[in-house]
Amino acid sequence: MPAPLSAVTAALQMGPGPGPQVEPVANPLLNLAGSAVGAFLTTLVVGAILVAVAPDYTERKMAALLEAPVGSFLYGFAAAVFLLLVIVVLVFTIIGILVAIPLALVLYVIWAVGAAIAFLAVGERLVGRDDGWAKPLVVGAAINGALTLTGIGGLLTFAIGAAGFGAVLRDYLG
Repeated sequence: MPAPLSAVTAALQMGPGPGPQVEPVANPLLNLAGSAVGAFLTTLVVGAILVAVAPDYTERKMAALLEAPVGSFLYGFAAAVFLLLVIVVLVFTIIGILVAIPLALVLYVIWAVGAAIAFLAVGERLVGRDDGWAKPLVVGAAINGALTLTGIGGLLTFAIGAAGFGAVLRDYLG
């Protein structure tokens, strides 16, 4: 019996079989560019859905955000930290994973909505909205993508997203 077991062990220790070996992609610039494209597209798509489906809601949230940007940021940052801690605690309880995963998905969608509203507000402040939503939407999405592309601009992107997140959550949590 020891012979077959040692043959299996030896086969497992030899490494991958014949054929071309695929190297993992570890190019940080490629990862950064992918994140920037993702940020741009997320803002563009979510913002387009918002202005098409709920333009009044979008305008109200943009006005609330522009009226109190610091308060919205503080509210959004505190809520994000608290809810992240809740998710971590739920994951550690093992049974709470069933609640943590849907909660994380819902929070991601709310964050995407808030960030899109915030970048839409920035785009509207820069180019106006006289000829429709398209121009401020593209400008806001481009700013989000460009800030993400710079790497360090991710901190500013996070702050803008937190402000939008706070503006969206204020009606529901407080």
